[in-house]
Amino acid sequence: MDVWIVLLSLQISLALPLADGGANPVLRFVAVGDWGGVPNAPFYTAREMANAKEIARTVQILGADFILSLGDNFYFTGVQDANDKRFQETFENVFSAPALRNVPWYVLAGNHDHLGNVSAQIAYSSISKRWNFPRPFYHLRFQIPQSNVSVAIFMLDTVTLCGNSDDFLSQQPKKPQDLELARMQLSWLKKQLAAAKEDYVLVAGHYPVWSIAEHGPTRCLVKQLVPLLSKYGVTAYLCGHDHNLQYLQDKNGVGYVLSGAGNFMDPSRKHLRKVPNGYLRFHYGAEDSLGGFAYVEISPKEMSVTYIEASGKSLFKTRLPRRARPKHTKGLQSEA
Repeated sequence: MDVWIVLLSLQISLALPLADGGANPVLRFVAVGDWGGVPNAPFYTAREMANAKEIARTVQILGADFILSLGDNFYFTGVQDANDKRFQETFENVFSAPALRNVPWYVLAGNHDHLGNVSAQIAYSSISKRWNFPRPFYHLRFQIPQSNVSVAIFMLDTVTLCGNSDDFLSQQPKKPQDLELARMQLSWLKKQLAAAKEDYVLVAGHYPVWSIAEHGPTRCLVKQLVPLLSKYGVTAYLCGHDHNLQYLQDKNGVGYVLSGAGNFMDPSRKHLRKVPNGYLRFHYGAEDSLGGFAYVEISPKEMSVTYIEASGKSLFKTRLPRRARPKHTKGLQSEA
């Protein structure tokens, strides 16, 4: 168990080149969720293809240092092993534009991935040069070039944290399958957030904390994550699961970036009254849309989030400030 904890605590530290050749110190990435095609030929949808095309165009014009995959990578029951043909048919062959060939993906698992073999998705990291999924939950750290500004992203497995959910029978995960693993992940996150000294701290998971759409707020995360996001000054929480685009912001200034429109679109607003008044700033779920994604730029001054439709239209843009350097409690140490 000690070895497992150490493995989970390893950090990935990266110093990335700027897309614009260094003119402006900015870290840029795409956040897209629920892009995982279909289990029958041709193993992709028109929306997934449209998103892949627009992501490539965005990366070519604006640049991107990486792509954040927010789960449900392979519909409807994940993959079976690291050589599953879905890796080629739903991922490699779809996101194949020259502009994307050298852009790394950082991946987390969704509820549909857990209906298959998540370990196989982790193992695929050693096969694909751009697929990075080292552990079920892990820590990414980036330095914005030509600056002392740093960014931390904590990638969660919200399914092992809260339990799986049946999209057709129930919107809420009931309880984690492995309580010990759930407790370990939450303890890991608390320690990491308490020790985080980065200028921007992001947390990413598949399930939303807040959502007005079909699945609504995830009660498990509202209970367990919201206090931590507030206490430790987290900049934003990024997620998918609901098949649309949303931006919400709570009373403490924490941003909630929902980007789940990579493969399906759902116009539902059925849980609007389950979200506190004033939180919702943007929602887009038009059924005739080809979907979309979030494009994030982080500078020494601020973090901007732009929601881009697969047609190329910019739908909404918001900004979040660089956080104040937190005062850490004595005795808290960052895990190695």
